[in-house]
Amino acid sequence: MLRREGFMVNHKRVERLWKIEGLKIPKKQPPRRRLWLNDGSCVRLRPLYPNHVWSYDFVQHYTHDKRKFRMLTLIDEFTKECLALPVARSLKSEQVLDTLSDLFTSRPIPEHIRSDNGSEFTAEKVREWLKAVGVKTLFITPGSPWENGYNESFNGKLRDELLNREIFDSLIEAKVLVERWRKEYNQIRPHSSLGYRPPAPEAIYPKIQQFDKSFVN
Repeated sequence: MLRREGFMVNHKRVERLWKIEGLKIPKKQPPRRRLWLNDGSCVRLRPLYPNHVWSYDFVQHYTHDKRKFRMLTLIDEFTKECLALPVARSLKSEQVLDTLSDLFTSRPIPEHIRSDNGSEFTAEKVREWLKAVGVKTLFITPGSPWENGYNESFNGKLRDELLNREIFDSLIEAKVLVERWRKEYNQIRPHSSLGYRPPAPEAIYPKIQQFDKSFVN
């Protein structure tokens, strides 16, 4: 983002500034092996193109009066775009279906959707509805959040960049700030996995639309 504004900097200079200001410097993540079953198959299906695999999860936080609110984080694992980020005091399976149905009317339906085994995702009405519209469910192994790594990574960014930095005086304020952050994440924030471009459709879809899905079959 500094380079976009014309500053001549490298990561070393930025890290020195972080240290001077007492800011948190991200630690380098060690390389990890893929997860394999005893029969040699891979546990986690890797996204190969837009709308191949979506994933969702819940994040919990509090307003200043110590009242809880929840957020449903829903992303496209290939494009890294945050598709929806609804905020409410309570989010249950009905709200999950409402969010998905709204998205399915405005964009292509995904082939798979990944989640943990929370009751909001494993509810029979959710599973039957997804099956009826042709979406395959991918439930991670209980107690293995790393199998939903794309969404867990997004949740960490949400907490580090917004939730841990703001005091939310009301639910309305939380909704406004969370949606503002979602738009910045999609349209402005650079992502290293995307060649330091934002995951917004206008930024990366023109290139992705040339991707021939039959090529990977």
